Formats: sequence, structure tokens, C-alpha cells
Amino acid sequence: MTHQTENEAAMDEASEATQTAPRRGRLSWLRDVFRMSGEKSEPRVGLIILGFTVLFAGITGRLVMLATLPNEQVGLRRATATATSAARPDIVDRNGEVMATDIRTVSVFAEPRKILDKDEATELLTAVLPDLDAKDLREKLGTKKGFVWVQREITPRQQAEVHRLGIPGVGFVPENKRVYPNGPAAAHILGFANIDNVGIAGIEKYIDSQGLQDLNGAGFATESTDLKPLRLSIDLRVQHLLRDELMKGMERFKAIAAAGAIMDVTTGEMIALASLPDFDPNTPVDALEKDRINRMNVGVYEMGSTFKALTIAMALDSGKANINSTYSTAGGMMRFGRQVIKEYHGTGRTLTVPEVFLHSSNMGSIKMALAVGVEGHKAFLKKMWQLDRMTTELPESAAPIVPGRWGEINTATIAFGHGLAVAPIQALAAVGSLVNGGYLIKPTFLQRSEEDAKKTAIRVIKPETSEAMRFIMRLNGEKGSARKADVPGYFVGGKTGTAEKVINGRYAKNKNFTTFTAIAPSDKPKYLFLAIYDEPKGYAESGGYSTAAWNAGITTGKLIERAAPLLGLTPRFDAPPSPFPLMARLGAWGSR
Repeated sequence: MTHQTENEAAMDEASEATQTAPRRGRLSWLRDVFRMSGEKSEPRVGLIILGFTVLFAGITGRLVMLATLPNEQVGLRRATATATSAARPDIVDRNGEVMATDIRTVSVFAEPRKILDKDEATELLTAVLPDLDAKDLREKLGTKKGFVWVQREITPRQQAEVHRLGIPGVGFVPENKRVYPNGPAAAHILGFANIDNVGIAGIEKYIDSQGLQDLNGAGFATESTDLKPLRLSIDLRVQHLLRDELMKGMERFKAIAAAGAIMDVTTGEMIALASLPDFDPNTPVDALEKDRINRMNVGVYEMGSTFKALTIAMALDSGKANINSTYSTAGGMMRFGRQVIKEYHGTGRTLTVPEVFLHSSNMGSIKMALAVGVEGHKAFLKKMWQLDRMTTELPESAAPIVPGRWGEINTATIAFGHGLAVAPIQALAAVGSLVNGGYLIKPTFLQRSEEDAKKTAIRVIKPETSEAMRFIMRLNGEKGSARKADVPGYFVGGKTGTAEKVINGRYAKNKNFTTFTAIAPSDKPKYLFLAIYDEPKGYAESGGYSTAAWNAGITTGKLIERAAPLLGLTPRFDAPPSPFPLMARLGAWGSR
């Protein structure tokens, strides 16, 4: 027995050794492989090991989540993920004042599959949330869905009342609600966000188009404070007073609409922009009304005599005229085939270039434009961005209305501001280039330095032409139609513009669109002011006139008076010495 047992044990040991030998061989081989790998490509092996570790950790985490959460809970998390992470960056003005921000709010949701008595739940919820439609809610709760909204953005009191109801399957989701602390003050600039915190118009839509809230989608930012604020060029103080003056003017002049803007001509920054009637972005339903458009960006209008500034600058810059050129206005009219163009307030005499501007002579402007020629006129206006849609950060814009067939008669009428309709912000940019030394700068609603602006600026007229235009505009402020905006101490220059509105294809004699453009200070302009009225009415003090000097001009003067101190313009009650040296050397009319 003992001998047999010993033999069996020996056989077992041999068998075990036989089985173990291949395993030892394999282990030895693996050790050799890893030793070789470590010697030749240790970093690569480390990365492979790390990658597999991350992969298996992710799979394990997912399995744990699926094991611990019911399917409907996973669905619920997915359904509410967007709502809980839809944060937007604050929008602030150039001084850091908040113009738009997020606040935390709560919305009510339901899981219909968990609600046992749909009718009772409907009755209880509509009792504490009176804005709910009972029929609509009952239909929602009657579905087999795992998630439905009951009501978005409820108050804390309503949340407490719903909570006390204790209805199984009804819960709350934290959300971000966009609020605008200044109400309608900058409505057309900011636009608004919808109930899902998605930008619908204005700068809010620009934020989405630029991906400035991308972190939200990744779930890293759940509040606006997690994101860098977007700083605008707007000065909220000046924005308030611009809107205030336009509202007062609308009431006084009984206009159906108004608009205005202030632009820094050295940077292209929009300091303020308003369009009336407007809306409150906190309750933007009124924004859908057809008269709530942004008239500065989306409206297109014949700008009237404001365009005479472009015509004179074109003639001077082309060399077809100089500051001392003269033009006969005898007869007070010009004929083009069957069409007759008349002077509004004709002098019946020969006028110098500055006098053409001061007296707003149609005939003088036409003769300058015809001297340049139809093609030259078109090329100049295209260079000045008047024949193409101009875009800014605001998504809303409109293309100008340009004549399909442009002949001599078109050049004649466009020379004094009829026959070509543009967005006012386009005209603003063009006039800015006439007075800032000759650089065309695209307007912006974002803060920008003068150095950055010059990087993309385009020279469109010579510096001497720009001095001539500043000189002429200042003359008009002293002696012409811009006198009503000549605020003492600010050396104001400007130009009125009155255009008859086109109604059903015809010019309406009793419906005007009026504009007033002003610069301050004229010797070295910093700011350009624009006020617009749609169908203003005459009044006792105006002698029944509804032309621009009697409405837009008066508003612009009040605007400069209030805004200049806020903008840092120091009043000077003595005229600056030799403000227009070239004009003085040339002996220009009115320079002595």
C-alpha cells in the first residue's frame, strides 16, 4: 500500500510539473515581451494601458448608473439636462453696468406614467397655477410620456403650493431665466431670449451665433456668473437719455415713429441707439408688432438732404469742384425730360459750394453730381457702403433699395437724397467718414479701441476733403438750418434732411421723413448724433412747418446738451484758434 501510494504521488508530481511547465513558459514569454516593450517603447505601452483603463472605467460607471437608476430616471435626466444648464453670459455696457443677466427660477414638470389619478392632479394643479389650461394639462397627463412640462418659470410661492399638494410624479427643475434690468431702454440692441434661454434677436442672437455660451452645452456652466460677460460699446446713461428725448419729441411733434443714434467717429462704436415704438424684452410679445422694427438697422428710407453731404464730398474729392466753385440756381428748377426738379427754398442766384450746403440747394447738388457722372456717382456711393446691405453684430439688417436702371435722372434725384433708400446706420457710417479724416469704419456694438478700428478702416476721401466737410457743417451750425442744434460751447456742425414719404408708389406732400445729423466738436469731431422722425406734424412755434430743423434738429440739440457732459466733451466758449487752416488759406466763403 505504501509503495503504491508513493508511486501515485510521484506520478501526480510529474503530471503537475508537466502542466506547469507550459504556463511557466508562457509567463516567461510575456515577461520577455513586456521587457522588450519597456526597453523600446515604454511611453507607447503606458498610453495603451491608460487608454484601456479609462475605457473600462467608463463602461463600469455606465453599468453602475443603469443598475442603480430606473430607465425613467435616466430619461428624466436627459429631458431636463438642457433646461438646467442653459446659462448665458451677462451683457454689460461699456462702464460695466448690467444690461442682461440670468436669474435662477423653477419650472414644474410631471411624469404621466407615475400619476395615478389624472383628473385629480389636473384639478389640484390648476387650482394653484391659474394660468394653466385644464384641458391641455389633462391631455398632457394622459399620455404615456416619461416627462412633460406643466408650467415654466413659476414663483417661489407657487413652488411651495405645488409642493404641498404632494402629487406623486410631479417635481421641479431649476432653470435660468433671462432678465433685462433696464426694461425697454436698449430693447432693439439687446433683442431677447426665449423661455428656453435661446437668443432670438439682437445681441442675444449674436451670442448664440458666436458660440459664446458653448460651455453650457458641455454642462460646465450652469449660471451666468460662470461665463465671461459680453461688454458692449453702449453707454447705458446716454442710451436712457436718447430714448427719453425721442419719446418727448414723438409726443411733441406727433410723429408715428422715431429713431436715433450716437456714434464715436474715431472707433465706429455705437454709444447709443434707439427706435420707437419699442418693447420690453422682459415681456417681448410686443416685439412681434409690425411697428416695433429697429428703424436704424432694418428700416430703409430716403434720407433727404443729408445725402447732399455725400454729393459735395464726392465732387470735392474727385476734383470736379473746389471749395470756391460756384453754381447758378437761376430759374429755381431743372428739367429732365417730362420731370421737373425744383428748389425748396430757392435763392435764384449763383451759390458757392458752402452756400449750396447752407441753402440746401437741389440744383447745386445736381450739377455737382452730373459733373462727376452717372458711373462715377454710383462708384462713389458703392465705396461709401450705400448700395449694399451693411451688417453689424445685430443679426437684423436690410438691403438698400437701389434703382434697377440708373440713368441721369437717378443721379440727379439721389444727389439731393431721393430715389435711393438706405438703412440710417449706413448713412451714419458714411457721414462719419466725411468728418473723421476720411476713414470709413464699420459701426460696431462691441467696445473697440481707435487702434483696432484703424486696422480695418478704409480711406475713402482725402484729408483736405474731410476738413472742407467739417468746415461746411460748422457753417451750417452757425448760419444755416443746423442752428437749432448749435449748443453753446460744443462747436456743433450739422445737416438737416427732409424727404417726402413714398405712399403707394407716389410721393406724399404732407408726409415727411425727417433727419438731422450733427457732429461735435466740428474742429476735431468725436461724436456723430442722428435723430429721425417719421411723419412729424407742424405746430404753432414752427409756423406749421414739419421739416427737419423744426423737429429732428431741436431734438438733436437737446441730445447734445444732455449727452456731451456724460461723454466727456468739455465745453469751450471761445472759438478754437484756426480750426480749418486749409479753408482759411483758400479763402473759402464764410471762412473770414
